[in-house]
Amino acid sequence: MNYKITHTTRYLYDDTVPFCQNIVYLTPRDTHNQRCGRHRLAVRPQPTVCHRRTDYFGNLSHAFSIDTGHKQLQITATSQVELSALDLPKKEATPAWETVKQQLPQDKTAAGLDIFQFAFRSPYVPSVADLADYGLQSFSPNRPVLDAIVDLNQRIHSDFQYDPHATNVNTPVTEVFDQRRGVCQDLAHLMLGCIRPLGLAARYVSGYLRTNPPKGKPRLIGADASHAWVSVFCGDIGWVDVDPTNNALPSTQHITVAWGRDYGDVCPVAGMFVGGGSHKLSVSVDVEERYSQEG
Repeated sequence: MNYKITHTTRYLYDDTVPFCQNIVYLTPRDTHNQRCGRHRLAVRPQPTVCHRRTDYFGNLSHAFSIDTGHKQLQITATSQVELSALDLPKKEATPAWETVKQQLPQDKTAAGLDIFQFAFRSPYVPSVADLADYGLQSFSPNRPVLDAIVDLNQRIHSDFQYDPHATNVNTPVTEVFDQRRGVCQDLAHLMLGCIRPLGLAARYVSGYLRTNPPKGKPRLIGADASHAWVSVFCGDIGWVDVDPTNNALPSTQHITVAWGRDYGDVCPVAGMFVGGGSHKLSVSVDVEERYSQEG
């Protein structure tokens, strides 16, 4: 599958902003089944300084500052990505989750430590006993790890309601658990909070989801949105992505941009500005299927 992704973020300020600094995570990663063939970041007004770097987790980010007065800021990222289908093993053929748990701290190689770091709590995903107990219901003794993860994914999808008005970016995961509703970011944090206390490694994934319009209806430009899901380390088969919001195993409709411990590591657009008064924010994401990587 080939996609063209256009992600536009606009800030409109009541007063002039004399200075701002921003960091954005909008460049899709290259993975075992994904290749980013082309990427372009356009910022208006023109940044005074802009540079690209690879962060601690291997994500590409852009940092820029603007020191000319402006009342509008527009950030547009355009990417072309090629995805291939995943060939996952049967759930029952994966190792017992306890085996994966026991092996994680024993691998002292750089690769092993890179995996093990995702087994611990993080700023947005603290250790909460209620979450651990909820997760443990899926992880019965000697259950194959992928079978347990898929079961937990299904339970979260069934027990929690997607509600874009229930939370904000700072809503604690404990509140999401209590009220049983939230957005994709919340459900990803919730799932991480269920898995990590069990001694397994799981990371937060930020990206895009290709949505399909209702039958007979045209696809709406800009209707797609940033999305979030979870990736769990499953031993010899490596990392497996799961999407609790949609009860799905991501394959050719999920485009990975970045991963980290939680949302705070990979926020798509973050920064600070001086002045400006109140402001309005709008975000438009369009994921368009293409038949080639040209154009």
